[in-house]
Amino acid sequence: MDKKYDIVVLGGGPGGYVAAIRASQLGFKTAVVDKDNLGGICLNWGCIPTKSLLKNAEMYDKIKNHSDEFGLSVKGLDFDFSKIIKRSRDVSSKITKGVEFLMKKNKIDVIKGFGKFKSKNELQILDETGKEKEIVNSDKFIIATGARPRKIDAIPVDHKNIITSKEAMSLEALPKELVVIGAGAIGVEFAYFYSVLGTKVAIIEMLDRLVPIEDSEVSKELERSFKKRGIEIYTSTKVEKAEVKKGKVEVTIETKDGKKETIKAEKVLNAIGVTGNIEGIGLEELGIEIERNHVKVNKSSYQTSVENIYAIGDVIGAPWLAHVASHEGIICVEKLAGHHTPDFDYGSVPGCTYCQPQVASIGLTEAKAKEQGYELKIGKFPFSASGKASAAGEKEGFVKIIFDAKYGEILGAHIIGSEATELIAEIGIAKSMEATYESIVKTVHAHPTLSESIMEAAANAYGESIHI
Repeated sequence: MDKKYDIVVLGGGPGGYVAAIRASQLGFKTAVVDKDNLGGICLNWGCIPTKSLLKNAEMYDKIKNHSDEFGLSVKGLDFDFSKIIKRSRDVSSKITKGVEFLMKKNKIDVIKGFGKFKSKNELQILDETGKEKEIVNSDKFIIATGARPRKIDAIPVDHKNIITSKEAMSLEALPKELVVIGAGAIGVEFAYFYSVLGTKVAIIEMLDRLVPIEDSEVSKELERSFKKRGIEIYTSTKVEKAEVKKGKVEVTIETKDGKKETIKAEKVLNAIGVTGNIEGIGLEELGIEIERNHVKVNKSSYQTSVENIYAIGDVIGAPWLAHVASHEGIICVEKLAGHHTPDFDYGSVPGCTYCQPQVASIGLTEAKAKEQGYELKIGKFPFSASGKASAAGEKEGFVKIIFDAKYGEILGAHIIGSEATELIAEIGIAKSMEATYESIVKTVHAHPTLSESIMEAAANAYGESIHI
């Protein structure tokens, strides 16, 4: 007998499972359909396991290169690469089991299989062979199928020599050389991880700097830090082709001055971006509108061109972030329930990159703020002037906050440093409350903390900083 629901979510990633939980909380009879483990790419092959790997690298780097500064003597330091990978997989497994528990707790049916629309109210559930297992009926559907690494012909991914982020976090052995194509968050995180463990790393980026969506001063600071680690950096550089020859990958590039070069490496990581998982789920047959390989939606309600079908997360396009998918899922479901939930403020989404030094930002860069015609007041505070950063041995980086000179409104904030991804939340709350520079400066910050650097940066914008 066919199953009937109020809402069925196609995809169990951080957008899908969060949407399902909120739907159940609001009284909807809910199911999640996924062919793989719950948690999606984020929990299984992205956010969580990569942070485990990066913590390993951070600890190893700290002990190897900085223990003497702390008066510690460590002899015979080494690492077991297979155990590093295993720990990452174990962390991921534990978290995904937690999501399974949340499904049971919230009385959400989890349907294993590949979902394909048969009609706007019917979803076929297919097994691994493509055979139909059952039909699921629902009043509403939410597509949350996520995204996968984007591939191009010039970089023929074979998942062995030319790899994606999925293979990069589960290699059997540490590669001697790694070329990373793409200097966004994924690219620089893996470049940091492997370089710390001893791999010779080169990064190739078509645009003019690392983490090109970040503020230019942050990019320069990260490049300085990476070069100090021995990472080779090629910016404004085009990859013409990557070919596997005699067990090595030869990457042919054209540099910014027009010269052709060939870089040889044991592994090449394709980190040039992602594309939505829209194939094979019956969208074309239903007439759901697609735009540039992503599902087109109304960004207020997340409704597609078919009235009872909605879509959230990476499958609808940038920003491709787990916390964005989760927030979109909650907004979508609450609006379906008739709540007067505010629209998503995409101008206040924090972005985080977890290499060392970490990078975090929210709002406008200095360049974008100027483009939009704002008169600016900009405050910076280096962690080298922070007592807590000095005590922790984490003096690299700075806080930069951009204000509208007319009203003191926070337009953007950019942090590069040890705990940047934690510190950015203060600016997020302040920005959502429409706080001004004065709100930050007059808030008493505990001493000694890294968060004082945010207060000092805000004060610096108006000539009031005490410690610089």
